[in-house]
Amino acid sequence: MKTLVECVPNFSEGRDMEVVEAIVAEMRAISEVQVLDVESDADHNRSVVTLVGPPAAVQEAAFQGIKKAAELIDMEEQEGEHPRLGATDVVPFVPISGVLMNELIALANDLGQRVGEELGIPVYLYERAATRPDRENLEDIRRGEYELLKEEIGENPDRDPDYGPAELGKAGATVIGVRPFLIAFNAYLNTDDVSVARKIAKAIRHSSGGYRYVKSMGIIVAGQAQVSMNLTNFPRTPIYRVVETIRREAARYGATITHTELVGLTPQRALIESAQWYLQLDLFDSDQILENKLAAMDEGAPMGFLDAVAANSPTPGGGSVAALAGALASALTTMVGHVTIGKRRYADVHEEVSEAIVASEKLRRSLTKRMREDSAAFDAMMAAFRLPKSTAKEKAARQEEIQQATIKAAEVPLATAREALAAMEQALIVARKGNENAVTDAATAGWMAMAAIQGASLNVRINAKTVKDGEKRAAWLDELSHIQTRADSLLAQIQETAVDRGGL
Repeated sequence: MKTLVECVPNFSEGRDMEVVEAIVAEMRAISEVQVLDVESDADHNRSVVTLVGPPAAVQEAAFQGIKKAAELIDMEEQEGEHPRLGATDVVPFVPISGVLMNELIALANDLGQRVGEELGIPVYLYERAATRPDRENLEDIRRGEYELLKEEIGENPDRDPDYGPAELGKAGATVIGVRPFLIAFNAYLNTDDVSVARKIAKAIRHSSGGYRYVKSMGIIVAGQAQVSMNLTNFPRTPIYRVVETIRREAARYGATITHTELVGLTPQRALIESAQWYLQLDLFDSDQILENKLAAMDEGAPMGFLDAVAANSPTPGGGSVAALAGALASALTTMVGHVTIGKRRYADVHEEVSEAIVASEKLRRSLTKRMREDSAAFDAMMAAFRLPKSTAKEKAARQEEIQQATIKAAEVPLATAREALAAMEQALIVARKGNENAVTDAATAGWMAMAAIQGASLNVRINAKTVKDGEKRAAWLDELSHIQTRADSLLAQIQETAVDRGGL
């Protein structure tokens, strides 16, 4: 699984496209970062950019965007319909795959500290990264906007930032945080009476007694009343339910929805669920979507991998399967951790189990990578054997390539064995500390890690036989011996714990 983070920085400029493009260019320049979407709105005077990539790369792209926005946007002159505190108003990080909330909270803190120290911009942390309960909600931090914050910062201790100076420059302040996926969604009404939009917004937003996962406000955009919304948990409060409520509320005032819009990107699931509801497809199954079926054929998908293993080709083979066993062990450990943290009964082990989750997820990502590396190493070795050998020079070059490829083919499963042992260490932690109802899952993780170690060891040994470097070969076999001894001890402890805690 790729480690992917989404970042959706909001900049307080939606009219001067040269400024927007200059900011986006700074973020595009960061290697491994993809800019998926740029939405600019002149009435809101705001641009929303969607980035994805590995955590460190996305963090760097966000910093460069904040830096460029601070150079080009003057909050003393900025105005628009949308509430804002600074040139870069808000920077949320969203986990997509292979990354935990706790890791992103650390990422948000690192970025906030850097922005505060290097750019001199006050930074407030919100949502999951908030340091205080009254800063969890973005609207609470942003109340009074730039103008009020300028008056109160440095005077009112409650407005002191989490990072950076307690004073505003022309770039204002920036809010950085971590949150689940959010859908920015707007509904336009067939009226220019903004009071209708405001009444509807009040009826549906959580803070006024509406839906738990809706934040909304009523504004005028291009002479048309708009209900502007953030849907913070679309599985719990789906789009279609909100739309139908707006439709009914609008009818009270003789109004109706003319059209709706998405700002930025949305998960496919949100739209499929809406289509299913409106079409009354009660017996609908996601497997009926052609694209889903095609995606399942990808070798990266679980069933696709099994088909690839079973196919008439040497890769993926035993080394990749061993790595998969290790990845599954880590995934199971993570699951046991997740069903433990947050429960009052296990509050005293929260920190230790949370650390086990983070460690297991890192191991899962690495072991998943080993699945591909093992196949690539074998393919490289086969390619070396196919090199020409007509002359003495060609023979020597071929032998050197074979040796290097064989060393790599041994080192990859050795790394798998090391990481599988580390996965077993984490499985023991959750077996002892985690939810006792899942202790057999922790034990299964231990056995899967042992399978990974055994399978990887066999691959190391078979390749080591033809490696000419005796010292290297001896070092590998010595390390395998230590790994096996430690694994035997860990598995015995895991099994004993499962018997004791599970009453087996």
